[in-house]
Amino acid sequence: MSGIATLLAERGWPVAGSDARGSGTLDELGTVGVRCAVGHRAENLDLLPGGPTAVIVSTAIRPDNPEVRRAQQFGVPVVRRAEALAALMAGARSVCVAGTHGKTSTTSMLTVALHAAGLDPSYAIGGVLAQPASDAVPDAVPGAATGLARAAHSGTGDVFVAEADESDGSFLAFAPHGAIVTNLEPDHLDHHGTAEAYAAVFDAFTERIQPGGFLVVCADDPGADALAGRTGGERIGGARVVRYGTRVDGPFPPEVRVTVDPTGSAGPGTDQDGARTGAAGTVRLADGREVALRLAVPGEHMLLNATAALVAGIELGVDPYRLAEGLAAYRGVRRRFERRGTAGGVTVYDDYAHHPTEVRAQLRAARAVVPAGGRLVVVFQPHLYSRTAAFAGEFATALRSADVVVVLDVYGAREEPVPGVSGELIARSVPTSDAPAEGVGGPGGTRTVRYEPDFAVAARTVAGLVRSGDLVITMGAGDVTTLGPELLTLLGSR
Repeated sequence: MSGIATLLAERGWPVAGSDARGSGTLDELGTVGVRCAVGHRAENLDLLPGGPTAVIVSTAIRPDNPEVRRAQQFGVPVVRRAEALAALMAGARSVCVAGTHGKTSTTSMLTVALHAAGLDPSYAIGGVLAQPASDAVPDAVPGAATGLARAAHSGTGDVFVAEADESDGSFLAFAPHGAIVTNLEPDHLDHHGTAEAYAAVFDAFTERIQPGGFLVVCADDPGADALAGRTGGERIGGARVVRYGTRVDGPFPPEVRVTVDPTGSAGPGTDQDGARTGAAGTVRLADGREVALRLAVPGEHMLLNATAALVAGIELGVDPYRLAEGLAAYRGVRRRFERRGTAGGVTVYDDYAHHPTEVRAQLRAARAVVPAGGRLVVVFQPHLYSRTAAFAGEFATALRSADVVVVLDVYGAREEPVPGVSGELIARSVPTSDAPAEGVGGPGGTRTVRYEPDFAVAARTVAGLVRSGDLVITMGAGDVTTLGPELLTLLGSR
C-alpha cells in the first residue's frame, strides 16, 4: 500500500492514509507529502480537503472498516489495491512478476537491472530494496534519497515493473505487456479452495497478457512448467513464451529456451570472513550467446530469479550484458535474507519465507554463509492457521535443514485462531536426529528443536540456545522480524 501511495504522490495527487500502528514506513510516506494517521477511523477521510475521490484498500481491510463504511455512506468508490495499480500501469509496457515464491526478489532484480542499463522504469515492489537509493533511482528523482523510493517509483521511461499478487486472485486486474511466472505450487487455499483452482487462476492471468507480449516461465518448477505446457501462444493472443531453467526440454522450439548452468558460490558476495558466498552461473541464450551471472546474494533459487529478470529484460529490448552488470550490483531486498547484525560471535539474518518451498530453499542457501564450526539456527513463525494446518508436515521437513529449530506460535494475520492448530504441530514433527543428508542437521545428523508459544520470551529462549559462530535466521511473514534486534541486544549484553 505504501508503494501505491508513493506512486500517486509522485504523480501529483494529494494522498492520505492510515495504518493500525505507527512505523518507519509511515514516517517515510510523510517525506513525500502523504498525510498519515495511526488507527482506522471514519474521520481520517477528512485528512484531504474536500474528501477523497477514492478509498484504496488492501486485502487485509475488512468490509466493516470504519473508513470503508464512511466512504460507502458518501458514495466514494472503494478500490482494491490491484485495481489502483492496474490504473497506474495504463499506457506503459508493463511487466508483472507472479509466482508462489520469489516475486519480490525477481521484481526488484529486474528493476535494478533495467536502471543499470540506463532506463528509468516505474516500479512497485512488495518489499524495500536493500541497496543505496542512488543505485535504485536516478539522483534527479525527488525523494530518491529516502528509503521509500526503493519500494516504488514513478519513472520517466515507458516500462513499468510490478509484483503481481495471486493470493486473492486480484492480479487478474492486470493486462501486462509481459509476465514472469517463477513457480506454481498450492498456496492461499483459504481463498482458492483447491490446488486446481489455484492453478486455474494462473491460467487466467496468462490470458491477460497483451497481444505481441511475452511470458517467461521457469521450467525447473513442475507447476510453472505445466503452465507453460497449457499456455500456447495462440491461447494468449500470440504472446511469446520463453522457458528458462537448469533443465529445459519438451516440445518448445530452441528459440524459446534459455538454460542456466549454476557454478556454485562464486559471486561477489562475501561473508564476515571474506569467503565468496554469492551465487553464480552461465546463462546460454537461444541465439548461442553466453552471459555470466555473478550475484551478491546466495542460493540457486536466486540465480534462477536473476535469469528470469535477464530474460524479461532481453524481451524488452535491453542488451543482456548490461542487464548482467546490473544484476551483479543487486544487493537484495529487506526481509529476504537480510543481515541484521552480529553480537557475541552470532550473526543474525531475517527472512520473509513462509511457505515450505521458500523455507527449504533459503535454509539451503544459508548453509553457504555459516562459519566453519558454527550452526544454522532458525526461528520460524508460521503464518496463517490455514497454511499451518495444510503444510505442517512439509514445514517440518524443510526445517530439517537447520541444526537448531525454534518454532513460534502462528501469526494469524487476517484469520481467527483455529482450535488444535499451533506452531506445536510443526515442532513436534521435526526430528531431533536423523541420518546425515545433504544440507541436513549438524554433527551426526542431530538437532535441537523447541516450541516457544510465548512471543514475549522468544528472544531469551533463542539467546539461551546459541553460541559463538552460529548463524541465526528469524523467518516468517509476521512480526518475527522484530526478534532480530532484541536478540542482538541480549547477545551483546551477556
